[in-house]
Amino acid sequence: MRRILTTMVAALVALAAFGADRAGAVPSFSEQTGQPCTTCHVGGFGPQLTPFGRAFKIGGYTQSGGDGWASKIPLSAMVQSSFTSTQQGQSPPPQHYNTNSNPSLDQISVFVAGRVSDYTGGFVQMSWSGVTNTSRLDNTDLRPFTTSVTLGSHDLRIGTTINNNPTVQDPYNSTFAWGFPFMSSALAPTPAAQPMLVGAFAGNSLGYTAYAWLDRALYVEAGAYTTPSPWALARFGSDLGGPGAIAGAAPYARIAYEYQWNGQAVHAGALFMRADVNPPTGVPFQSSGVGGQDRYTDYAFDAGYQFLGDGTHIVTLQGIYVHEDQQLNASGAGGSFALNQVRANIAYWYQNTYGVTLGWQNTWGSLNPAYGTANGKPNSNGFTAEVDWVPFGKAESFGSPWANLKLGAQYILYTQFDGGRSNYDGNGRSAGANNTLLLFAWLAF
Repeated sequence: MRRILTTMVAALVALAAFGADRAGAVPSFSEQTGQPCTTCHVGGFGPQLTPFGRAFKIGGYTQSGGDGWASKIPLSAMVQSSFTSTQQGQSPPPQHYNTNSNPSLDQISVFVAGRVSDYTGGFVQMSWSGVTNTSRLDNTDLRPFTTSVTLGSHDLRIGTTINNNPTVQDPYNSTFAWGFPFMSSALAPTPAAQPMLVGAFAGNSLGYTAYAWLDRALYVEAGAYTTPSPWALARFGSDLGGPGAIAGAAPYARIAYEYQWNGQAVHAGALFMRADVNPPTGVPFQSSGVGGQDRYTDYAFDAGYQFLGDGTHIVTLQGIYVHEDQQLNASGAGGSFALNQVRANIAYWYQNTYGVTLGWQNTWGSLNPAYGTANGKPNSNGFTAEVDWVPFGKAESFGSPWANLKLGAQYILYTQFDGGRSNYDGNGRSAGANNTLLLFAWLAF
């Protein structure tokens, strides 16, 4: 079964080689539905979804409505470039870059994204990184089957997903795959400790889940994730990374409830994932459970609010809290540990053109040498401020829907980093030395 599903993903990647965008805001979706990007996305660019956008995603990307030849071709592309400057240079510097103030071509992506039939759709993203000069199968969300059924006076949408990153299929931007910040520097230092759900299995796993959506309000999803074979990982361009390879299947569950009224929407939900993991051996794509296995169990609670109004003034709030229990029987740390993280952000957009977002991320937990920090502590605290301008990406924009451009400036301020405020690394570096200015351009077409 795994080989069959792996082959399906590989076949779609092969199609992507002939041309394709990011799930954030793919122009092919706009052509397919006949709707401007602002119908599905806050800021006209994404990846933050509106209620319409969430319905489109849960519906398996199958909604139609566009006309003309372009509505039948599910191809888009994306280019991201940036300039990164930290308060203090890095020593040693990132490979092939200066110690500080570095321009970079971050990513070029091609996508196959759209409907196959009334019951099947999805998207596949293939990306090349100009920072690492590597290619990989990026965020992928396939919907082999979805349909709506009527239960008395109730509407029930059911469906299935095959994806390669826990939460990439999730319709709410309070979770991690499509959560704020939507653009990050690949050259700036970042805190070492992150819960499993944040990205430990991004791009190096295969998830098989089924979901149900009742009356466009109650969303329930359940399934499991596995790690592909070393052969498949090599073809996908993804090493094990993080904690290692999933042993057997890792159960995953999601529940959320959304209420909409007068151009507003609010939701609250919870997630669960547990994985028994064979640590990596140090050889590419290889792991071993000879010395035992590590177990990670994540519980998350999230919520969000959107005021969309008539599109002139838009306000959104997102938040998520994660608690992780770690039983490290195989890694060098040994024993039981706990890790916690909270993320929250608030954004304001004017006419889906000018945006300001403020975010906060705080991580804390028990002393654990496995994080690799000098003091063994995971504690980090940072604040993010971002301003955005979207000159192209709305219904009335030049070249709509194929000309989409976002220009942004982001600043991250750290008050604590990898367990310390000053000399956190034992070499005199302070948390504030990692404060990061990011200027970026994001083009989708």
